[in-house]
Amino acid sequence: MGLREKKRNQRRVLARRSAAPRSGEGKDFLPLEEMPGKKRAREQQPEEPENTSTILYIGHIPHGFYEEQMRGFFQQFGTVKRLRIARNRKTGKSKHYGFIEFENPEVAKIVADEMNNYLLFEHTLQIALVPPEKVHPKLWKGVRRGFVPIDRVAIERRRLNKDKTIEEHKKMVDRIVKRDEQRRKRIKAAGIDYECPALIGSVQPAAKKIKFIED
Repeated sequence: MGLREKKRNQRRVLARRSAAPRSGEGKDFLPLEEMPGKKRAREQQPEEPENTSTILYIGHIPHGFYEEQMRGFFQQFGTVKRLRIARNRKTGKSKHYGFIEFENPEVAKIVADEMNNYLLFEHTLQIALVPPEKVHPKLWKGVRRGFVPIDRVAIERRRLNKDKTIEEHKKMVDRIVKRDEQRRKRIKAAGIDYECPALIGSVQPAAKKIKFIED
């Protein structure tokens, strides 16, 4: 066999190999989107329930972002029905979390999805939907009246200035005398030679009732 014959045979073998079907080819396969397994998997996936909640919880509210600012910011998404920021009863300062209610549940869902983990004044907002069954019945109590801080100074002033009974006055004097005795003992224990002025407590006499007799 000459050199030419060998080359011809090699070409024939290569031609046969290229023309022969590969493993797996020539078989009937269904398209990927029509495979029965994929179709069953899609049918088994449960549909997402429709959102009916209109109330959102908002956490990590920054300082200065109060009711007026919050209403103006979230009105760009839809109508805001009510909102409330939790505050300290004594000082009236914000506790940095609150609740907001929209008129449309679809708007509330969009806000929860898009504004969660939103960076606002170096604070990352935490926003989540509140299911209707978990809404506290007194959540919106007094929300239209607004927050009115308690005047603790006025309450304490009235308590101190009110008329005391004989028993209350005696207890007050006893406390003052007891504190004075403890102070004298501490001064003496410290080795300080000092004569404290005497403190004398007195009990107020009962008020006399004057009865007027008409002629």
